[in-house]
Amino acid sequence: LQNTSAYYLLRPQTKALKGRKTLILDVDETLVHSSFQPCDADIELPIDIEGRTCNIFIKVRPDCCEFLDEVGKYFEVVIFTASLSKYAIPLMDILDQNKVAP
Repeated sequence: LQNTSAYYLLRPQTKALKGRKTLILDVDETLVHSSFQPCDADIELPIDIEGRTCNIFIKVRPDCCEFLDEVGKYFEVVIFTASLSKYAIPLMDILDQNKVAP
């Protein structure tokens, strides 16, 4: 970048993660499938969207939580989504209880 300050999407690795390769995972259609339509969901997450509570029905990929814990032993895990943070943050609080991807 010329004549501008650098902008980083990721913070520098912490001392505990220094030197690990980074694994970037997308939430939707990689870790979970979400729908506004009722289904045989593993998680039902109420989200406020413009003053209206919407229930999001979420199917979690088998062994997703265990997968996150395991890859967290070897990689710096980064979670990506194009979805709203008011959906993604509470969902990741459920999926990543050990805070592998802070």
